[in-house]
Amino acid sequence: MGQHLKALLGTIMVFLPLSTTWAGDEADPYLWLEEVHGEKPRDWVKAHNEATLSVLKTQSMFEEVYAKTLEVLDSDVRIPYPSFEGKYLYNFWKDKNNERGLWRRTTLAEYRKPSPKWEVLLDIDKLSREEGEQWVFKGAEGLYPDYTLFLVHLSRGGGDAVVIREFDAEAKQFVKDGFSLVEAKSGVSWKDRNTLYVQTDFGPGSLTDSGYPRIAKRWKRGTSLSNAATVFEGESKDVEVHCRVINAPERQYDVILRGITFYTSNTYVIEAGRTIKLDIPDDAQFGGFFKNQMLVRLRSNWTVGAKTHCQGSLISIDYDKYLQGDRTFDTVVEPNDRSNVVSFSRARDLLVVNVLDNVKSNLYEYRLKDGRWDHRKVDAPPLGTLGVVTTDEQSDQYLFTYEGFLTPTSLYYASDGQASRAIKKLPNFFDPSGLKTEQLEAVSKDGTRIPYFVVHSRQMKPDGSNPTLLYGYGGFEIEMLPSYSPATGISWLTKGGIYVLANIRGGGEFGPRWHQAALKEHRQRAYDDFIAVAEDLVQRKITSPKHLGIMGGSNGGLLMGVMFTERPDLFHAVVCMVPLLDMKRYNKLLAGASWMAEYGDPDISEEWAYISKYSPYQNVRADAKYPQVFFYTSTADDRVHPGHARKMAAKMEAMGHKVYYYENTEGGHAAAATNKQLALRTALSYSYLWMQLK
Repeated sequence: MGQHLKALLGTIMVFLPLSTTWAGDEADPYLWLEEVHGEKPRDWVKAHNEATLSVLKTQSMFEEVYAKTLEVLDSDVRIPYPSFEGKYLYNFWKDKNNERGLWRRTTLAEYRKPSPKWEVLLDIDKLSREEGEQWVFKGAEGLYPDYTLFLVHLSRGGGDAVVIREFDAEAKQFVKDGFSLVEAKSGVSWKDRNTLYVQTDFGPGSLTDSGYPRIAKRWKRGTSLSNAATVFEGESKDVEVHCRVINAPERQYDVILRGITFYTSNTYVIEAGRTIKLDIPDDAQFGGFFKNQMLVRLRSNWTVGAKTHCQGSLISIDYDKYLQGDRTFDTVVEPNDRSNVVSFSRARDLLVVNVLDNVKSNLYEYRLKDGRWDHRKVDAPPLGTLGVVTTDEQSDQYLFTYEGFLTPTSLYYASDGQASRAIKKLPNFFDPSGLKTEQLEAVSKDGTRIPYFVVHSRQMKPDGSNPTLLYGYGGFEIEMLPSYSPATGISWLTKGGIYVLANIRGGGEFGPRWHQAALKEHRQRAYDDFIAVAEDLVQRKITSPKHLGIMGGSNGGLLMGVMFTERPDLFHAVVCMVPLLDMKRYNKLLAGASWMAEYGDPDISEEWAYISKYSPYQNVRADAKYPQVFFYTSTADDRVHPGHARKMAAKMEAMGHKVYYYENTEGGHAAAATNKQLALRTALSYSYLWMQLK
């Protein structure tokens, strides 16, 4: 349904044998830190945590930032983002009295009230106490169309591996002897009340090299999982296999997705017991069905029949005609070189499409009339970020958000072509009156113009003395957009800091071409773009290297590692969160093998030749002068291995470089499982930044 946030990388955890070598034939003396729960690595982490806390928690602003951030995170005035499922709106909520959260629901009429009443379905804190576990709620799959049964996903500590249990929403309890899966990185989809499609760890040989399920099965209620019928098997070199059901008013569709790489896949449908491979490009994104139209978003130009469909376009075809051999696709949306189809979400009779135009959001409603696509622009505030939160598959109701750096998030209700209206709104958690936002451009090394946003005081003096935080990501076709962050406003902007968001290549701001420009051997372009933005800030005298800090997580953590190893002269603070850093071994750690379509294969000499030029772990030097980096990761991250940050910190210390290092014991790839943990991460980060940059 609607996409409010994009997930970052892949998911599956697998314990792989550890190699004994790294770059060239030189032994890696820090390989032991990859043993996540080993006694010696745990002692190392504990010592580093204590050392870092002893410095950062004593900074003058730490307590204030922690208290104010936690107050915001626990505040009752936050927007409870819901999802339409049947006749209810479902929401997951955490606050100071419900640290691990409540899964709850209400009606739309009740939700629209200032203080709606909620029906609690599952209290995760209570469940954790009863079962002696630190459960983290990771969502639930509901049974269409009445949604009385759910498959609840629970993670120990916030990792991607989950336990799945069947839950009766009417009885508000788990179903005795119902569907249940032990901890694994599983995928499930309801076929009907008594049948599931399931992908999980079925035993030896059932996972891909990336650690994802390789096999999809059909599982009948009351039977053993070991007796489930195999529906599809992929190859060990694939990324994953997933079988899911798409329910629509006109019919039910059974779809198999075989992920070959992160960006290529084969899509199959099951019709009358036959598995049929769809004839679409391997790099295209299968977009499901709407009004029996099969939707496809293209990552490259595609000539089919007499027509060429352009890269980035959203196209469609009548599914029944397609099965009969027709290949006459219609264009739904064709973006230009400065726009991008970010997402599309279906309601009963309309398709809601989110389009970026020069990194500014627009929403459109598309309807199919007499075989032709008709559309209108959704009435929404201009010059901000729009995002669909949820659509109702049984009507044309949907909810979307509007926000900006200085504009608190508002939740809008839209229905049946009527004018949208705000039904929830955040208050101003910080005073924006003395602040302004600008969109500027830098010129990268190869001449490409790179847009970026700057948020600063209206009284800012361009004298190079302003503490500035530059944030970036640049990967996996994920766009970086203006958003309302109370933590950034309270802890940084209102205290005189400048915030900058860079739209570098590798991201999705301008569609597939912007992403593909920085893939594999072209990765350095993303790093050149980020450097260009930093240098542009200095040239404009917005800041100077002494006062310039940078922050990024995951792929953005890799970006941080490359920045301080390539240009240590340009930055004085680096917040490097849940990062990839050892690019020689990244494909052997957890889900790393699934990202080789992004970075390349370090085991192929020709590809290691270009990866080795930027891999931070291999390029850190004893004779360089680095800023004192702050590494932040999580023991429970089963997506990006905490060994990346551990080994980099250990290696730098052995070379004589000082670092700060903190590893949260839970939280998964988000590195925080509770509001208190997120407040701690925020307070540590901003205390470090002010200490380094003031």
